[in-house]
Amino acid sequence: MDAFIADYAWIVWLVLILLFITLEMVTLELTFLMIALGSIGGLVSGLLGAPWWLQLVIAAALALVLLFGIKPPLLRILKRGGDPTKTNVDALLGLSGSVVKSLEAAGGLVRLANGETWTARLSPDVPQRVIEPGERIVVTAIDGATAVVTPAERTAS
Repeated sequence: MDAFIADYAWIVWLVLILLFITLEMVTLELTFLMIALGSIGGLVSGLLGAPWWLQLVIAAALALVLLFGIKPPLLRILKRGGDPTKTNVDALLGLSGSVVKSLEAAGGLVRLANGETWTARLSPDVPQRVIEPGERIVVTAIDGATAVVTPAERTAS
């Protein structure tokens, strides 16, 4: 049995490497890539004449070193270059706009600087009053599909 394992271990290593690379392409978290690289170490050691049990030890040790030594700093480096652009609700906070339909206690409509028209209501933090069409507003929060707004501060010219 030992001779059979020794003769065909390279096939097992190739199948494992392909399996781990395929799994890595699905997960994209670098775990299976590190295990695949460990398997490559096992394959190379087998091609150099190491017995099958030593191939397993080399593959496992290499995979562990890569998983705990290389993967964490590599993930930090990859995540550092993330896109800082705000999206979704975060992109709307602080956005200015103007009133399209009077903002009353029941709400109204505003057109934001990005061109979107939203139903809106005044923030409870400001005195409640009617804001007429054309007046400037600033988005302070999003509550479902309603923009919570405050009147924009008028700057002295």
